Amino acid sequence: MRQIPVDTANATVMVAKAPQPKVKDRRTGEIATDKDGATLMVVEVMFSTPDEVEILKLTVPQSGVSEDLDMGTPVVLTGLVASPWENEFNGQKRHGIAFRAVAVTSLSAADSAPKAA
Repeated sequence: MRQIPVDTANATVMVAKAPQPKVKDRRTGEIATDKDGATLMVVEVMFSTPDEVEILKLTVPQSGVSEDLDMGTPVVLTGLVASPWENEFNGQKRHGIAFRAVAVTSLSAADSAPKAA
């Protein structure tokens, strides 16, 4: 699947919904993991550019989700990529774009991190 890097330089990004574990199977409640066995989280963010505002649902490894990501928290997205997808279920074709990030970090956490000399 092709991954397209997303430029966040001119965007303002805030948490729209606090992180939740990503559910792999709704019937069983099984939580999704990546190929290394790390738990995956879903973080919804408001992605605002000068031209438009969208709510994006991001998949992020649990280790890449900083603490205190409450609604309205300004964040930085690291390694954001978009991946187009398409599938067929019960004769219905569906398609969309999936977003994945390496990390979602609170701006206050990023600002308080020690600076390299």
